[in-house]
Amino acid sequence: MAERNDSAGLGARLAKRIEHNWYARAAGNYWLLPLWLIFVAISSLRLMLLAPFRRQKSDLTPVIVIGNIAVGGTGKTPLITYLVERARSLGLRPAVVSRGYGGHSDTYPLLVSDSTAVAQCGDEPKLLQQRLQCPVVVDPKRSRAVAALNAKVDIIFSDDGLQHYAMKRAAEIVVSDVTRGFGNGWRLPIGPLREPMSRLQSADLHIVNGSDFIVEPSALIEGTTGRSVPLDFFAGQQVHAVAGIGNPQRFFTTLRALNYQPIEHAFPDHYEFTDTDLRWNDDKAVIMTEKDWVKCAAFKRENQWYLQVNAHPTEATKAKLDALLTKVSGGTATQS
Repeated sequence: MAERNDSAGLGARLAKRIEHNWYARAAGNYWLLPLWLIFVAISSLRLMLLAPFRRQKSDLTPVIVIGNIAVGGTGKTPLITYLVERARSLGLRPAVVSRGYGGHSDTYPLLVSDSTAVAQCGDEPKLLQQRLQCPVVVDPKRSRAVAALNAKVDIIFSDDGLQHYAMKRAAEIVVSDVTRGFGNGWRLPIGPLREPMSRLQSADLHIVNGSDFIVEPSALIEGTTGRSVPLDFFAGQQVHAVAGIGNPQRFFTTLRALNYQPIEHAFPDHYEFTDTDLRWNDDKAVIMTEKDWVKCAAFKRENQWYLQVNAHPTEATKAKLDALLTKVSGGTATQS
C-alpha cells in the first residue's frame, strides 16, 4: 500500500512539473520529445484529412463550437451561458451539446433533466441545464447529440469539441485566457496546445478572456437553502475556497478581489468529490465554484456556498457575437 501511495504521489508531482513547464520554459519538457513527435504526427494528420470537411450543410440546425486549441480552463462555460441567453433574447431557441466528461450513462444521446445525476451527465452539462433550463444533450460522440436536436431548436452551442471533426459546424469560436495565453507554444505533451497556433486562422472568432470579455461574480448562494447574499458577505473573513476546475487560481484570485481570505483547496478539473474532501476541523464557510457545487449538493452540508459568475463581453465583442448569431441562423435572429 505504501509503495502504491508513493507511486501515486510521484506521478502527481511529475504531472504538476510538466504542467508548470507548459507556461514556463519548454526545455524542461524536452525529455517528452518522443511522445510529442507521435502526438504531432497524429494530430496533424487528423487536421489535414478531416478538418477541411467539418463545415455544415445549410439545411441543418446550425452548430457553433466554443472551444480552445489548448488544454485548461479559459472561461468557456460562462461564455456559453452568455451566448444561450443572448440567443434567446434574439428570438432563437437554443440548445447545448456536450461530451459529458466525467459522466457515464447506459444510453446515449442523453437529454439532461432536473433528475439526471451528475454521475450520468458530467458536471458542466448539469450546471448548464440547471442554470439555463434549455435542452442540454450529452453524448461522447457529439455528432449524435447534434443529430438528436436537429430541427427541434434554432441553434446549437457545442461545449468544446473544436477537435471533434466528425461533428459538422457552422462556426467556431476559440476562447483563450489573457494570462495563460498559449503557454510555451508547443503542442502536447511538451506544451499545452492540442493544435498548432495556425489553427486560429480558420476559426470564425478568437475571443480572449480578460480582454474581449471578463468573467465576474454575480451572486453568492447558500447551497442548502438557495439564499443569495451580497458578494461582500464574507469580506475580511477566512473561508475554505474549493475549486476543481481547469484554472483554480482564477477562482482564488476572484475571492481575494472580494476581500475574502481564502484557504486554498485546489482539486483536479472534474474532480469527483466525497463528503470527507470538504471536512475541516473548524466552522469556517466553504465557498466553491458553481461547477463544483452541482457535484457537492448531495452532501447537504450547512455553511457551504457557491459563487455564480457571468461573462461580460466588451461592446465590440458583443457586436461580433451578434453578427455571428445572425449569420449562422440565416437572419432569423431579431436584433434587440
